[in-house]
Amino acid sequence: MSPPHSAESTSMTWLASMSPPVSFLPCRPRDSAPSMQPLSPVPRSGTPPSSSPSLDPSASTSTSTSASPSPSSSPPASSPAPAPCHPMTTRAKNNIVKPNKKYVNVVFSQDAPPLEPSSVKEAMRYDVWRNALHTEHNALLANYTWDLVPRLPHYNVIGSRWVYKVKWLPDGSIERHKCRLVAKGFHQRAGVDYHETFSPVLKPVTVRTVFTLALSSHWPIFQYDVNNAFLQGPLQEEVYMSQPPGFRDPKFPHHVCRLRRAIYGLRQAPRAWYEALSSFLLSCGFVKTASDASLFVYSHDGVLVYFLMYVDDLLLTGNNAAFLSAFQSKLSDRFSLKHLGHVHYFLGIEIIPNSAGFLLSQHKYVTDLLTRFQMHEAAPAPTPLASTARLTLADGSSPADATLYRQVLGALQYLVTTRPDIAFSVNKLSQYMHSPTSTHWQHVKRLLRYIAGTRTVGLQIRRQSLPLSLRIFSDSDWAGDVDDRTSTSGFLIYLGDTLLSWKSKK
Repeated sequence: MSPPHSAESTSMTWLASMSPPVSFLPCRPRDSAPSMQPLSPVPRSGTPPSSSPSLDPSASTSTSTSASPSPSSSPPASSPAPAPCHPMTTRAKNNIVKPNKKYVNVVFSQDAPPLEPSSVKEAMRYDVWRNALHTEHNALLANYTWDLVPRLPHYNVIGSRWVYKVKWLPDGSIERHKCRLVAKGFHQRAGVDYHETFSPVLKPVTVRTVFTLALSSHWPIFQYDVNNAFLQGPLQEEVYMSQPPGFRDPKFPHHVCRLRRAIYGLRQAPRAWYEALSSFLLSCGFVKTASDASLFVYSHDGVLVYFLMYVDDLLLTGNNAAFLSAFQSKLSDRFSLKHLGHVHYFLGIEIIPNSAGFLLSQHKYVTDLLTRFQMHEAAPAPTPLASTARLTLADGSSPADATLYRQVLGALQYLVTTRPDIAFSVNKLSQYMHSPTSTHWQHVKRLLRYIAGTRTVGLQIRRQSLPLSLRIFSDSDWAGDVDDRTSTSGFLIYLGDTLLSWKSKK
C-alpha cells in the first residue's frame, strides 16, 4: 500500500502539468520521512515505459500507485544520477538552452597565436611558436651548449624557462617570433658556480660621436646581429641546469645539463660573451679605447675602422671598403652573424637618413610609452615644464601613486637619449620619486602632454666638412633648489654643429 498523498505532492503534480516533465528529487533531511511518492525506476534503453505521464491532476493518484514498485520486486540494475539538491533555480532546471546574451560579443579564436604564450604547452599549439621553439633548441644543440650528466646530490642545479618575445619593426608590423631559453640565475651561488659578473655597456655619447665622424667622412655604417650571442662565450665555472621544459631527453629523463657555454639568465653570461668577442677583436689588431670599453679601433697603414658592440648588436664603419669586407667574412666565420645592411634601427632608436645626415628618432618608443600610461590622446602642452613652477618636497598636496610616478620617470630616462629638450624636466621631477605628491604628478602629466605633441622630434646628426671643432657650454642656477639650496648645473657638448652630449644635474 502506497503512503497517502500530502498537499506538497498534489502541488508538485500540478506544477508538472504546467511545464515539460522534468525528473528531479526533492531535498529533505536525512532522518525525516519522505513527503512525496517514490519515483518509479527509469526503464532500460529500448524498453517502452509502462505508462505515459498523465496531464490530468485527478489521475495522479492512480498513476503513481500503479507505477510504484512492489516490495517483492528486485531493485533496478542501474539508477539515474541524483539531481542537485540545492534550492537554486538554474537555467538547466528550467530547460533553458538559449545562449547567454553576455557572451554574444565574446570571440573565441583558436587560429590567432598569442603575442606571448604563458607556457610551453600553449606555445606548442601554434605553428609560429612551435617553429621558434625548435629553432632555438636546435641552435643550442648545434653549439654544444651542454652535456647530459647524471645528477649528483652535491650539484647546485638551477632551473630554466622559455621566454617568448615578438620582434617588431619600426612601422609596428611583426618581424618574427623569437623564443629564448633562460636560466634561473637567481638560483646560483656566489663562489660556487659564478665569480665575476661585470660587463661594460656602450655609452650613447660614443654612438653619436661615431655617427658624426662617419657621416662627415662619408663612410658606410653597417649593422650586425649575433645569433645566440651568449652561446658564443665559454664558461669557466661548473654550472648545472635542469633540462629545458618540453624537451626532456627520453633516454635520460633524470639527467641534468652541465653547461659548456653561457646562456641567457646566467649571472656571468654577459661577461663571458664580452670576453669572447673582445679577445677575437684584439687578435685582429683592434685596440680597446680608454673612454669606452665597448668601442674598438683599428688603425694601421692608413686604414681606420671603428667597431661598436652593445651585447649582440654590432656596428662597423671605416674608410677602407676592402678591409671592411674581409673583416666581415672573418667575423662571420668565428660567430653566427646576421647582416642587417646599413644601420637603420639600433637600440630602439630609428636612424632616418635625410639631406642633412641622420635623424635619431624614438617615435615608436614614445607612442608605446604614451599608450602604456593612457596619454596618447592627451592635448599637447607647449613646454615640458611651466616656467613659473616652484617644485618643493613638501608642498601640502595629497600623496600621489608612487609606483606609477616612478614607472613614468623611469621610462622617460631612456627617452632623454635623443631628447635633450626634456633633460632638465626629467631631472627635476626625478628628485621627488621617493615621496611624490599630486602637484608633482600634475607636472609629470604636463611633460607627457608635451611629448605627445612632439613625438616626431628627434636628434639631428649633421654631415659636416672636416675638421670638426669641439665646443662646450655650461651653466648653473646658483642655489636654486628651495628645499636645500643646492645648485642645478648643466652642460652641452657640440662636435661641429652636432650635439653630442648634454646633462642636467642637481
